[in-house]
Amino acid sequence: MKTKNLIKKTFLSLLALQLLGTTQMMGQTKELTLEDLMPGGSTYRYVDNLYNLQWWGDLCIKPAIDKLTEINPKNGKETVLTTTDKVNSVLESQKLGKLTSMYSVKLPWKNRTEIVFALHNKQIVFDFKKNKVISTTDLNKERNNEDINYNSNNIAYTIGNNLYVNNDAVTNEPEGIVCGQSVHRNEFGISKGTFWSPSGKLLALYRMDETMVGQYPLVDTEAREGKVQMIRYPMAGMASHKVTIGIYNPETKQTIYLKAGDPTDRYFTNISWAPDEKSIYLIELNRDQNHSKLCRYNALTGELEKVLIEETNPKYVEPLHPIVFLPWDSNQFIYQSQRSGFNHLYLYNTNGKLLGQLTKGNWLVQDLLGFNNKTKSAIIEGGVALNTNLYIVNIPNMKCSKALNKITEAVHSGLLSESGQYLVDRYSAPKTPLKIDILDVTTSKSTQIFKSEDPYQGYKMPNISIGTIKAADGVTDLYYRIVKPKDMQPGKKYPAIVYVYGGPHAQMINNSWLNDTRGWDIYMANKGYIVFTLDNRGSENRGFDFESVTFRHLGIEEGKDQVKGVEFLKSLPYIDGSRIGVHGWSFGGHMTTGLMLRYPDLFKVGVAGGPVIDWKYYEVMYGERYMDTPQTNPEGYKECNLKNYAGNLKGHLLIIHDDHDDTCVPQHSITFLKACINAGTYPDFFTYPGHKHNVIGKDRVHLYEKITRYFVDYL
Repeated sequence: MKTKNLIKKTFLSLLALQLLGTTQMMGQTKELTLEDLMPGGSTYRYVDNLYNLQWWGDLCIKPAIDKLTEINPKNGKETVLTTTDKVNSVLESQKLGKLTSMYSVKLPWKNRTEIVFALHNKQIVFDFKKNKVISTTDLNKERNNEDINYNSNNIAYTIGNNLYVNNDAVTNEPEGIVCGQSVHRNEFGISKGTFWSPSGKLLALYRMDETMVGQYPLVDTEAREGKVQMIRYPMAGMASHKVTIGIYNPETKQTIYLKAGDPTDRYFTNISWAPDEKSIYLIELNRDQNHSKLCRYNALTGELEKVLIEETNPKYVEPLHPIVFLPWDSNQFIYQSQRSGFNHLYLYNTNGKLLGQLTKGNWLVQDLLGFNNKTKSAIIEGGVALNTNLYIVNIPNMKCSKALNKITEAVHSGLLSESGQYLVDRYSAPKTPLKIDILDVTTSKSTQIFKSEDPYQGYKMPNISIGTIKAADGVTDLYYRIVKPKDMQPGKKYPAIVYVYGGPHAQMINNSWLNDTRGWDIYMANKGYIVFTLDNRGSENRGFDFESVTFRHLGIEEGKDQVKGVEFLKSLPYIDGSRIGVHGWSFGGHMTTGLMLRYPDLFKVGVAGGPVIDWKYYEVMYGERYMDTPQTNPEGYKECNLKNYAGNLKGHLLIIHDDHDDTCVPQHSITFLKACINAGTYPDFFTYPGHKHNVIGKDRVHLYEKITRYFVDYL
């Protein structure tokens, strides 16, 4: 009997221990890996979204894999319009192929129950109410840069360096001349090379002559014998390309070119059409980028009709937005400018007369989303520093209202319905991965249609906080983010890594989810590092004075601010001031290398990716805007040339540069290695074959494992 009781007690004890162990295991949080945190990782965890939401007039359309759904903006009620299976039953019966999902479909006509999509090199128009194919149009399988006008159904695209419209060749240019594509290396807000008139009857196009631009060799090492790929790369102070603008008429198949004179050393940006299609507007910018002109050209003759607005600035003028005409008054348009120190909206008439300033103050307009014709108002995205909100601007009263959205400590982006009555509001906040509401613009009533789950739920997460410190000027507030291990031990000193970008048109810290913390920052904090980021002077969303303080000496003032950040870090009781590292890519690679060389006793380890080393090797448009030319600013180029400091290297510095980088060419890193050899210093070097200016896909996991190992080994 005693033996049975002993066996029973032993069994119960073992069972209790097993249950306790299982309970403890269930209570444990899982560790995030780089595969979880990096885009391209096999288990990459991302914030879910509603993809390709669009407006069909004033009805919101939600595509999915298996169906197409209409959302009533007044109450959020959903109605299925059609299904993938239903469409495919018709497509397959006509041997047109099979649609894999509804994500690629568009509903361009508000009064027609028709969707448009491309399938097997055909554009298909399908009536989902009648469940029938309306039309098919053959598309060239080699097409790129496709641009469709749904009013005329005219289709523009490029093959190689030439432009086609409706399968007719518009241009026939030799190598070195590119048509119908983005020009000026995507600067000045340019992202495309074709611009349809409102009716789609005329097409404005870029023609870029690069034959005078020096060629840079990139080598494809996959070939049996290395194959050279030459790219046209205009470096600061050297010959740049020449751009002209044509207007093509698909009906006559004729092209006229704007008579803008000699295009040498000028940039042509921000193309827009007059509502009556008789005129075309664009901004011309001199090569020094300190004098811009809004010009109107006759669309039939190409003659210059009038220069409407001119702007000058001793540093630079940076036009990023085309003018937009008021839909209720074709004689008035909105022009964007940061002449007041912040980007704002100005109302002009077509004679070039300023009618008034629509927005003002120490904040900036980030995007003009569209108009509400009924209330004669514009809807915009705007903010300063950490937040982006949605606003309505009453144009007759020239007054901007308070934010349309209720959650203001967040980052919002909007998509306006055709009438301007409703607005899709996508937003995230530090503790909100993503929510999507539909807002009634006139009543501010909101209806939530989506809420994302936290993709890191159940995983170990660090503590994230933000704050401010003073810049090196002792006056300006700078925002920082600090990411700390979750379970920090009292009295322990932790190594810190500064993640830096620091350049124009970039902001690392805001009030989006997790304050915009990157996956690698989370990974390193979980491994026991403090990760610190500071938006120094020179970064985005703080106004012109804040950004342009770096003019003619890039990396200098930014570096001083980053040092202030490190001084703040070292004042914290849990930071090991002898173990400070730094990492950044592109401009951040320049900053990383510069900080390691200019402050060799402050930083122990650095990893610089795709770094600018010598600004005279960088391209004309960006480089000369912020540095002028090497001929006019030799002192600045010398001060910012990191090869001149190669002998200062004390710590461990890893340079990573992709061998096909056509943004920051490999010459930067290779010449820096030579300077270090000459100076007797010893950086490390690694390259990613076949990648351009960043490492994407599954190789990105390898990249960040490489970076992690470097800090683990030396910090």
